[in-house]
Amino acid sequence: MQRLSVQVRGIVQGVGFRPFAAGLCRRFNLTGAARNTPRGLDIEIQGAPRNTDAFLAELHERPPALARIAAVSTSAISIVPGESGFRILHSLCAGPAHTPVAPEASTCAACLAEMRDPADRRHRYPFLNCTCCGPRFTITERVPYDRAHTTMKRFPMCPACESEYNNPEDRRFHAQPTACPDCGPQLDLCDACGAHIASSQDALDRAVRMLLDGKILAIKGLGGFHIACRAQDPAAVSRLRKAKTREHKPFAVMVRDTDQARTFCRITPHEDRFLNDHTRPILLLDKIGDSPNALPRDTAPARITHGVMLPYTPLHHLLLGDMDEPLIMTSANRRDEPIAFGDEEAFKQLGGIADAFLTHNRPIHMRCDDSVARVWRGRLRVLRRARGFAPAPLPLPIEASLPILACGPDLKNTFALARNDECILSHHIGDLHHPECLASYEQAIPHYENLFGFAPRAMSCDMHPDYHSTAYAQSRARGIPLVAVQHHHAHIAACLADNGARGPVIGVAFDGTGYGPDNTVWGGEFLIADLSGFTRAAHLACAPLPGGDAAARQPWRMAASHLLRALGPDFRTRRLAFNDHLHDSEWNMIQQMIERGLNAPLTSSMGRLFDAVSALCGFTHEINYEGQAAIELETLCGDTRHAAPYEFEFIKPENNSEPLILDPAPVIREIVMDLERGKPVQTISARFHAGVAHMIARTCDTLRSSCGLDTVALSGGVFQNWTLLDFAATLLEERGFRVLAHEHTPPNDGGVSLGQAAVAAAIIGNAE
Repeated sequence: MQRLSVQVRGIVQGVGFRPFAAGLCRRFNLTGAARNTPRGLDIEIQGAPRNTDAFLAELHERPPALARIAAVSTSAISIVPGESGFRILHSLCAGPAHTPVAPEASTCAACLAEMRDPADRRHRYPFLNCTCCGPRFTITERVPYDRAHTTMKRFPMCPACESEYNNPEDRRFHAQPTACPDCGPQLDLCDACGAHIASSQDALDRAVRMLLDGKILAIKGLGGFHIACRAQDPAAVSRLRKAKTREHKPFAVMVRDTDQARTFCRITPHEDRFLNDHTRPILLLDKIGDSPNALPRDTAPARITHGVMLPYTPLHHLLLGDMDEPLIMTSANRRDEPIAFGDEEAFKQLGGIADAFLTHNRPIHMRCDDSVARVWRGRLRVLRRARGFAPAPLPLPIEASLPILACGPDLKNTFALARNDECILSHHIGDLHHPECLASYEQAIPHYENLFGFAPRAMSCDMHPDYHSTAYAQSRARGIPLVAVQHHHAHIAACLADNGARGPVIGVAFDGTGYGPDNTVWGGEFLIADLSGFTRAAHLACAPLPGGDAAARQPWRMAASHLLRALGPDFRTRRLAFNDHLHDSEWNMIQQMIERGLNAPLTSSMGRLFDAVSALCGFTHEINYEGQAAIELETLCGDTRHAAPYEFEFIKPENNSEPLILDPAPVIREIVMDLERGKPVQTISARFHAGVAHMIARTCDTLRSSCGLDTVALSGGVFQNWTLLDFAATLLEERGFRVLAHEHTPPNDGGVSLGQAAVAAAIIGNAE
């Protein structure tokens, strides 16, 4: 006979771990107890040594599906005479919180079976859940994760639910958000002004009829509202696009199941698996162009993919089951604002968009948008990390000797809390240039700190002096270290951390803009980098950025800049459709900016080069969302594998300590000649993509000969271009390189805070 204290750390609260432990004790004839603590889960087990060994083996090998065990420690303690059974004790609330809060999980099969069973007391109940599924992070106010610490505390359990909650044999044993129609949250249908129309089942039935009639509804989910309409109704989709002033950015589509998605998208076995995963991200899937069930063009204009997700709440399952057709499910916000998550906020923000609101009375404590991902080489690659993933911790490849708050960038902001050997990356916040997003950011950071008992003793931020996130870091770094990290170094460090690596590597960081220490705008960088530092080994030749930030919104500005640099002012005499769109007044303005050096900083940005080529191929209007011009250029792309690549000029520096320059001027000249010859833009796009991929491979080859490194890390928003990523990775691997790409974190700025945290941990560690 022995008694062991078992301390389990990781995502172990809100995932059914205590009922799981109780079940194991019954199975192995053990007694004991378990309780949640601010640090995780403490279990005591007592019985024969062979049985306690069996308990520990099962705990390690087959934990609950949603659990993520970070560490298990055991120690022998005194035997308790006469103990019987297994008890779940009241949670211990004292002490600093270190346990992660579980992300939301999609409705499990057992709950769906109950919801669809006319004989079950939860038949068609939109808020049923159990220890295997349902809301977690978005309803949690503080830890330990108990009902009293969530927004469910306002719903006292009825006798039937309380009996399940206290029954170790029931899968709802200590399921904190558990509820039923008699005691739980209820639906409410309101008109466009927020006035009550209907409740409960009647609200759902009338909402379905409104959607079938072509109406637009705002629907409250787990982390906020969606705006929904029939995806196969061109008039409704067009009206929604106009109401949201979202001219071209694609809408997400929710489908009943993968069979329904297959009617308009191609789905591989890997994609099928990830669509059905409990995280339920929006997954980018290739369109079937000639499908009779193709969705209206306005769903995803000028895109070769649809963003598709499956239902992840009981309410979604009921809606999609009753509708029996796909629904647009786009984030409920006005352009660039955070997703609406409170009823009054939604009524105010969305009154001019939604015809009605299908809401409910379970409060959302922390807004959290849908995650976005794509499958590449059989693995899920996260592009926006939010619901279903945040705030699950990520491992750090280096120990953080001090708790570090990494404040992230200003675009696609996330922040990160690094402590010991792990990092909690926040959910997607958005662009901090917008006051509403900045306010959300300033509210979310203290919530995370309180939730996880986190008190930063060091700060990390971007080098950009005008970023809101930098200002926030500076305001809090009073008397503690502040590590400013160069933007592209943070990108490469994030890719390293994502892959559990420290470097050094050849880092390829391609994006739109990043503050360079030489006072130019970086964005086409090859770095020799590890977590603690970097050397700029090569970069795209600099071109003027006429109008600064305006050039990112108006790609024709960068096209004019690159044409001027490659061909001189005589490019205006060339037979180019682009010249027909470039008015003399616009050209005169650009020329004067560049000649006088007024608001035309130099940039090495690869993102802006993609914009320039896209404009030459016909994208001459102002973009409506970030990366639009480059995305539409990729959409045009033909077969890169058999395309003759445009060639960059390699300019070796006179001083070996200076970086190699990769000049795109020959590429621009060749593109102009192809356009004058009448070559299809599909051919030009393919040759350009192939040229960039070959340039990456050749540059890495050149750098390997001097530095000896044979691992390449690819990061930055440009590598969301799957055509480029796949071709570049293939060419590098053919040359014997090991290629690191992002998987758990976005390659865009959404992953930068992880890189900032890793760099700060390395620098602070080296200084000690």
